[in-house]
Amino acid sequence: MARLLLCSVQLLVARIVGVGAQAPGGSTYDYVIVGGGTAGLALATRLSLGLPNAKIVVIEAGPSGLHEDGINVPGLKGSTIGGKYDWYFPTVPQKALNNRVVFNPRGKVLGGSSALNLLTWDRPAAREIEKWKELGNPGWGWKEMEAAMEKAETFVGGPPGSGTKGPIYALYNRQQAPFLNAVAPAVSSLHGIPLNSDSIQGNPIGIGYQPTNVNPTSYNRSYSANEYLPKAKSNLVVLTETRVAKVNLKKSGKLQRATGVTLTDGTVITARNEVILSAGSIQSPNLLELSGIGGSDILKAAKIKQLIDLPGVGENYQEHLLVSISYQVRDDFITGDRVNYNSTYREEQWNRRLNNLSSWFDDARFSILFANWKQIIGGSDNAQVALARSVLAGSKDVGHKWKLEQLSDPKIPQIEMIFTSRYFGNKGYPPVGSPLNGKGFMAIIVGLMHPLATGSVHIDPANATLGSPIIDPKFLNNEYDIQGLIHALKFARKIFQTEPLKSVVVSEYEPGLDAVKTDAEWRAYLLRNMGIIFHPMCTAAMLPKKDGGVVDPKLVVYGTENLRVVDASVIPVQISAHPQTVVYGIAEKAAEIIIKEGKGR
Repeated sequence: MARLLLCSVQLLVARIVGVGAQAPGGSTYDYVIVGGGTAGLALATRLSLGLPNAKIVVIEAGPSGLHEDGINVPGLKGSTIGGKYDWYFPTVPQKALNNRVVFNPRGKVLGGSSALNLLTWDRPAAREIEKWKELGNPGWGWKEMEAAMEKAETFVGGPPGSGTKGPIYALYNRQQAPFLNAVAPAVSSLHGIPLNSDSIQGNPIGIGYQPTNVNPTSYNRSYSANEYLPKAKSNLVVLTETRVAKVNLKKSGKLQRATGVTLTDGTVITARNEVILSAGSIQSPNLLELSGIGGSDILKAAKIKQLIDLPGVGENYQEHLLVSISYQVRDDFITGDRVNYNSTYREEQWNRRLNNLSSWFDDARFSILFANWKQIIGGSDNAQVALARSVLAGSKDVGHKWKLEQLSDPKIPQIEMIFTSRYFGNKGYPPVGSPLNGKGFMAIIVGLMHPLATGSVHIDPANATLGSPIIDPKFLNNEYDIQGLIHALKFARKIFQTEPLKSVVVSEYEPGLDAVKTDAEWRAYLLRNMGIIFHPMCTAAMLPKKDGGVVDPKLVVYGTENLRVVDASVIPVQISAHPQTVVYGIAEKAAEIIIKEGKGR
């Protein structure tokens, strides 16, 4: 296993240039890609292969991270959050959350958030992607995006229609928590929810085990840095620990032409053909603003000369909301908690991993439920739909209109529930000395897929280049979002009171049956404990300019001739899925467009 990882790293060493080093080939490239994350490295690799005579550079603010166990070992997922590989951006205090600040992990490392995420491999409903085309983006329907997502994937043991030749591996984990077998029959007995063993082919509704992006040979995380990048040619250079201050623009007729980028140390890197931003939903719009592209009020406050008036930049910020409940399970069931709190067991499991045997460091297989409102509420969803209409009354926003429209489509999930085989929550695992210390737990993580709250991310006028962006998601600023999560929490509790899952658990640990009974108590619990699933998107939306769009269907920024954005920020409207598969698909689609244009130069 270690040898396999080392081989990948050796392939990369020749092209990765550390901080302060001189980039091979000087400072002029055909394509300059800002951000070596999920999309950036996938795109760069495809351009390297498709345009072998082009010189390409990727500029990444973080380090390599290729040898980091916290990144590579699936069972250590989440351990890097808040550390040196994470931007860990704070929001402004959120009024509805009693002025709580919520932190948003974003990868500051090669692979970006694909190095930090929690390994969920899924796709949204087909109708959600098909809507992209209808919103003004020809060539971006489900058929095209499905092909692009499959191009990125090798799904080992996947259903027919799965990708079989892509760089990123997906599989159903070999480590199994037996008590999770009780989840699906309990859920499927409630409210007409079906079993679903094929959730990634455009119809996610139902309950089933979920694949993860793990390499079946090494049982390491499979992500853009260790799977895409080794396939690239020597025409690709990667600069790590190097930060971009702005894109350099020059007037070209009626448009602006990107001539390259300026680094924070003043170094200029020149682009002959294109500059491509792949810095993510928080930093790509920030870089546009730093370069003079955005709304006049934002730029004026930061004393930046406006070159292109584009008020959609940094707006339309959307995120999946979560809240969880947790349960103690019977003593005859082992959970992942034992690895964290029993050093002897932890060493035993680590040695199993070193010998390529199934262990808790594989990260256990987990179940996900995707459901519509009728399935969650267990009856009429009229009141919830009426709430949505009330909140959005009079809105002309195309995203809002689509969110209302999709409420009537039973194939589009409104709620996700993730069933874990270890403790997850805000209360904390029982401390040493507690009678519950050493016990095993499981949790349901409840996610709201299409909250109506939309916010913004903009540069800090007091420290535009190096300061933390000002993120204001406006979480829970409307009753639809609040009531939706309360409905879901009640349903989650109901699942645990249903056989055969009821017989697996001992008691509700968080919040506790006696602690929360009424709607008022559920609301208070929600406001104290609501978090996010780390899925910011839509802040440089691929929409017509009149609808608040920032990029056109070729991902070119309006008002420019050769500046593109390729990452989750271009998603037009929030999707009901963990976005990494979609982001890989966006990168694959972008590569096709750019290679075709590059060959025609």
